[in-house]
Amino acid sequence: MTTPTSSSSSTTTAFYVQAIISFGIAVLAVSVGIVYLPVNGWVRGFLALGILYTVTSTFTLAKCIRDRQEGTTLVNRVDQARLDKLLAEHDPFKVEAS
Repeated sequence: MTTPTSSSSSTTTAFYVQAIISFGIAVLAVSVGIVYLPVNGWVRGFLALGILYTVTSTFTLAKCIRDRQEGTTLVNRVDQARLDKLLAEHDPFKVEAS
């Protein structure tokens, strides 16, 4: 089994923290908006479940996209290794005996 190598597009710690804080602020802002909305509890509950569903669906979609990208990266690495092996074994000056 192959071990993952470091990607050239790794994110910095600052970007990672910014993404987490941005996500937290967005969820907090929507939650506060739902709480202070001038409607009854059923509508608030419906909106809260809608936001929860949206957030969980977003995480699932991001995971699926990441998994697909990692899968194609692994396939590309295997294909590149096969090509490198073929090129290393190829001798252009070898004469075929008939």
